[in-house]
Order: sequence, then structure tokens, then C-alpha cells
Amino acid sequence: MTLQTRRMIVRLGNLLALGLVLAGCNQQTRQSDGGSTAQWRRGQWGRRKWWRGRHDTKEAVPHRRMSQANKGEPWRQAMNDQSAAAAARHPELKVVFADAAQNNAKQVADVENFLQQGVDLLIISPNEAAPLTDVVAKVHDKGIPVILLDRKVLGAKYTMHIGADNVDIGRRAGEYAAKWCKASGNKSCNVIEIRGLEGTSGTRERGDGFRKGIATNPKVKIIASQNADWLREKAIPVSQTMFAAHPDADIVYAQNDPMGEAAIISAQNAGLDRSKVLFIGIDGLPTPDGGLKSVATGRLGVTYVYPTGGAEAIEWAAKILGQKAKPPKSVVLKTEEVTKANAMQVYTKYGGA
Repeated sequence: MTLQTRRMIVRLGNLLALGLVLAGCNQQTRQSDGGSTAQWRRGQWGRRKWWRGRHDTKEAVPHRRMSQANKGEPWRQAMNDQSAAAAARHPELKVVFADAAQNNAKQVADVENFLQQGVDLLIISPNEAAPLTDVVAKVHDKGIPVILLDRKVLGAKYTMHIGADNVDIGRRAGEYAAKWCKASGNKSCNVIEIRGLEGTSGTRERGDGFRKGIATNPKVKIIASQNADWLREKAIPVSQTMFAAHPDADIVYAQNDPMGEAAIISAQNAGLDRSKVLFIGIDGLPTPDGGLKSVATGRLGVTYVYPTGGAEAIEWAAKILGQKAKPPKSVVLKTEEVTKANAMQVYTKYGGA
């Protein structure tokens, strides 16, 4: 049976999976929703007429499910939306989303459940690397293609990884901070760093890259670093505490835009002169409340576009399953540095309205 004669159902949660299982977030079944774990199941749909009006068939219908790490981050919802839009271009596919809500055990259970149901391909964006490594390896060892989206696991037991270069993005952010410090004429620049979820590859890589970047200017020093797990609501009390302890902070490096926005709120509430502080973010979503608009309006000083890869994962899944394509081990998505000078241009480029 060819891919063209079947319809693939994908559950998306913390991760995105097409014709495979993704590890992810909340378990929801809205096709407009998104996640990170997807499964393509050899379902028990034989001899059942479904999708009435379009596809009446007696052939078995495989399921594809996607598991998302969490939907508390606007960037992950954008990943879900873009994945669903890409899947809509493939009439043989249907995407179903699942959300693990930053719960490693829940995401592992989602993947195990996908395996029990029978899957052909798994797309997963692991909540954290180490806790998801074994179950992803288990899927891979069964001969099932695995696409890692955004986040990574330990080792090399997966088919391909799709994501931007977090080390490079962090390095560029650090270099920007180093140049800003020099241009500002400050004798020294104190940085407070608001990190994502500590067990994720992105947190480690964005932190390591930033440190490489600021090394170009010895006047720039990180004086405090705390985790807020990528979440705006967690970053508000974290940044409040950091500003209370370090009112002399010159630069805030937030590893995503929502945490950067939280720090801006905390700085305002603390009565600090926000115009003298550089706020750095990452994500650059083209939404009314996203990082691109924040830079355009002068809140964030700079951000870096971090593509979700949702559409790319869907397209590669379709190639792997339908065309038996052999994918590269890694697909690196491009980023862009966004300042006030180009923010609206980039906003329009990526579909902002």
C-alpha cells in the first residue's frame, strides 16, 4: 500500500511526529493544535469508511502522532500551527496533537503508547534530553524512523534532527552584547542571564554560545544566572529577584523572548531606567505579542529568529514514508538577527500582519 492510498493520522503534543511518534505535551485532539510527539499507526481501521465525502476506502489507515514538550511557550504553539498547516497540504496525512506539559514521564508514556498502537514514524521534540533518550532509542532500534525536532537526545539513535544552531545564535547574541557594551562607553557591563529548562539542549547550547560571544569583550561579565524554564510566568518572579539583588545590571540575556518580556516588566516595576538596559531575546515570532514587534517598539533591544521547523519535519516525514527518501542526519535552519532597524521588514517577511 502506498502513502498516496492511505491517510496518516498524527497526534501532536510536546513534539511533532508525522507517520511516527513524537514526545510531547498536553493530550488534545484538535487538528489546529500542536505538539511534539507524533505517531503513524498501522491502525485497526480496516474496512471502515471514514473521511466521508473524500476518502472512502477499505484499506487500513495508519496513525501519525506528535508529542510536544509543552504549549506554555508561544514558540511551541507556533510550531504546532505551522506543522498543522504543512500537514494540510498532504491529503494523505492527518495531524493529532498531544501535550506533555513539560513532564518527562508523561512524554515517555506517550511514546510507549504510540509504540503499542503501532507506528511507522516518530517526530519528537524531547522535553529534556537525558530522560527521553532511552525511549527514543527504543523506537529507533525497532527500525522506526525518528525525527528530532528542535531539541535533541543523547547519542545518535535517531534518523535526523531538524533545528537551528543554538550555539551560533547564543554566540551572536553574546557578540552583540559585547559590541553594545563598547559602544555605550561603560567601563564594565554586568549581565543577568535568564535560562530555559536546564535539562534541554537548547538551554545549554544558547548559554555556551553566549559565553563564547561575550569573550570578545572582557568588560562583559555574567553576574547572575537562573532558570525560568522558558516560561514568561516563571521568569517574572525570577527576574524580580535578580534585579533586587543586582540593580546595577546593564544587560539581560533571556534565552527566549517571553522571558525577556518578563524581565522588562520586572525592571519597570523596580523603577529602573529601562533605556539604559539592553534586553536580548531569542525566537522572533511574527505575532502581535511576539519578539519581532517587541524589538520594533523598542522593548527588546535585539532578538534572533529561531525557526520552528514544524513544516520541514512534516515534509521530511512525507518523503521518508512516501518516497523512501534517505534524509541527512541534520538539517540546520537559518536564523536572522533582528534590531529596530529591520524588525518590521522581518515581521512582514515571516507573515506578520
